[in-house]
Amino acid sequence: MSELLRVEGLRAGYGEAVVLDGVDVALPEGHTLALLGRNGTGKTTLINTLVGVTTHHGGRIVLGGREVQRLPSHARAAAGLGWVPQERNIFKSLTVHENLTAVARPATHGRAARPWTPERVYEMFPRLAERRSNLGTQLSGGEQQMLAVGRALVLNPRLLLLDEPLEGLAPIIVEELLRAIRRITRDEGVSAIIVEQHPQAILAISDHAVVLDQGRVVHADRADVLAADTERLHRLLGVAGAKDH
Repeated sequence: MSELLRVEGLRAGYGEAVVLDGVDVALPEGHTLALLGRNGTGKTTLINTLVGVTTHHGGRIVLGGREVQRLPSHARAAAGLGWVPQERNIFKSLTVHENLTAVARPATHGRAARPWTPERVYEMFPRLAERRSNLGTQLSGGEQQMLAVGRALVLNPRLLLLDEPLEGLAPIIVEELLRAIRRITRDEGVSAIIVEQHPQAILAISDHAVVLDQGRVVHADRADVLAADTERLHRLLGVAGAKDH
């Protein structure tokens, strides 16, 4: 099994402030990683560093065999990174369909046989198909999150980065998004790193788990092993299978 992502000795932060201090992470092609930790431990900073919006202080980021830590954000996207930030960053003055077509990019990286197109996004998220002519401002929070995921997919990424995709959503929408993410990763073979405050929900659809504390990796294991060890979950995250506050 080929390795898609390798992070070695990564040090990064904001300006002179170092948040990540020697982070090592590896992810095989076609696998999903749950990135966990208490609030303020560096999870979002790691995602931001992968996409190139923090200050790089040291270490390597290797994507598909290519070092990308010195590349600008747009070049990392072209290399295969798709990003769904916490803020979603949809174009609220454009329709759903315009949001998707504005950023769509032809498939590369061996995915030309079944590329992600707006129509495939509509198949994944029927709610968006029903609202394809609605403006971003006319969507619910859950629909905006679906659109944010769809916008990342039409870039045809090798690696999808999801930063707290379930935050603030109603339980029924959470279940719908979890089913979609499972299909995207397990059925469609898109690799993913998912930051979440719902550890059990994300561990259930992930292959690997990494826990950060104070900008360092303090635990790495198979996701199912960590999910079954509620005592360790409580010790690492302050939870026992519930939400990480």
